[in-house]
Amino acid sequence: MCGIIAIVGQSPVNQALYDGLTILQHRGQDAAGIVTSANNRLYLRKANGLVKDVFHMRHMQKLEGNSGLGHCRYPTAGSSSVSEAQPFYVNSPFGIALAHNGNLVNAVELREDLYREDRRHLNTNSDSEILLNVFAHELLRHIPEGVSKLPPEAVFKAIEGVYERCSGGFAVVALIVGFGIVAFRDSYGIRPLIRGIRHTETGAEHIVASESVALDGLGFDVVDDVHPGQAVLVEFDGKVHKRQCAKQSAYAPCIFEHVYFARPDSMIDGISVYKTRLRMGDALAKKMKENLPDDPIDVVIPIPDTSRTSALQLSYHLGAPYREGFMKNRYIGRTFIMPGQEERKKSVRQKLNSIDLEFRDKNVLLVDDSIVRGTTSSQIVAMARESGARKVYFASAAPPVRYPNVYGIDMPTASELVANGRNVEEVCKLIGADHLWYQDLDDLVQCASAGNPDIKGFDTSCFDKKYITGDVSEHYLETLEIERNDGAKTLRVVNGTVDVDTDESDLEVVA
Repeated sequence: MCGIIAIVGQSPVNQALYDGLTILQHRGQDAAGIVTSANNRLYLRKANGLVKDVFHMRHMQKLEGNSGLGHCRYPTAGSSSVSEAQPFYVNSPFGIALAHNGNLVNAVELREDLYREDRRHLNTNSDSEILLNVFAHELLRHIPEGVSKLPPEAVFKAIEGVYERCSGGFAVVALIVGFGIVAFRDSYGIRPLIRGIRHTETGAEHIVASESVALDGLGFDVVDDVHPGQAVLVEFDGKVHKRQCAKQSAYAPCIFEHVYFARPDSMIDGISVYKTRLRMGDALAKKMKENLPDDPIDVVIPIPDTSRTSALQLSYHLGAPYREGFMKNRYIGRTFIMPGQEERKKSVRQKLNSIDLEFRDKNVLLVDDSIVRGTTSSQIVAMARESGARKVYFASAAPPVRYPNVYGIDMPTASELVANGRNVEEVCKLIGADHLWYQDLDDLVQCASAGNPDIKGFDTSCFDKKYITGDVSEHYLETLEIERNDGAKTLRVVNGTVDVDTDESDLEVVA
């Protein structure tokens, strides 16, 4: 999962891009990058680390220009090397910088085609670089001969070519030197993308970002979500062009945005993430009432932060007080994406500390947004018992996660998912709880779709293995099993290298 943002402004955008990435930091903590454009030059700064650590005053001063884009990353493919931090850049045609959130499921085939047929060199293992080169090649094919200014029609044709060649979940922002900003989204709308506008004394400014919360924080008004298969072009002079470049296959956003990734104050595809999580608590409470334990629940405690909203509703419907039993160290990253089981176990204890008084001699209901590997869950159940809980019950606001996500979430391989091949009772035993409840998938879908009746379905593949693009084979999943397992991730971290960026003719690297 990554965060992307692009702005066409009337004044320097470096600070706004920085602020926007800070707001979107929850979507990626591995690396960050900003590219800006001024006087037909690009200015780029990217590195590993949090936004606040990547950009210092000397970098910000060199990011010149009234237009630019930014990216915060955690890797779903490739390595954590700084060479795979985004945005990526190619110098032909015109000079294009691109940032991408998602994952291409046909990246292997595209890589071969780009080398064999398009004669393009790829320098990393990132599918974002693949996407950039596909776009650049298609754009080169559709530029009319003899023109000095790039026509919007050529850009739309190029994006049509991208849709024909690329499969998967993707939201893209790109900057074309001398032209403007381009934004487009996969034909299923799996990965989110929203655009907005704000009016200044000197004219309108335009923004595209992963979540509406970035627009809110920067003072932009929401215009609409970029629709599945739609492309939006904003020229540097403010002219806006829109076109449906791919037939909308189905409106099927990733439901895990609502379960875990998106901030609760965001609107995604017209659906309030906060309201969805409230409804998730309502639905789970209704199910739990049909099968409550003999020993009553004394207290409901969320596992911070994402589960708080659902836990509040569970507390209300079950008639048990809501309490904050865990305090979170906010400077520890998300544990389910950390490489290596031992590292995750260690970080859970560093990330959370229990308040013993809320557990001692009580039957405690712990509420989490989901259970992925089960590592965090088992550690937290153990912490609750160590703090004196008599019984420890566990509720997941999401259904059992049994299959990997292939559209841009770095979910573990199937063999590392605690619910894969196990029933509820077996998972309950593994995490050490006295009782375990999962949300039903139909209820989860209804909780999200209630916010926008126009969306009939979601990508729920990590729960039911129904991959929405229809081209995810068992061979592909087996390959993922090899590439994403803990051993491979640990090896990538150990062997990770820091590559030195080099200047190019029309790209200034801000060191």
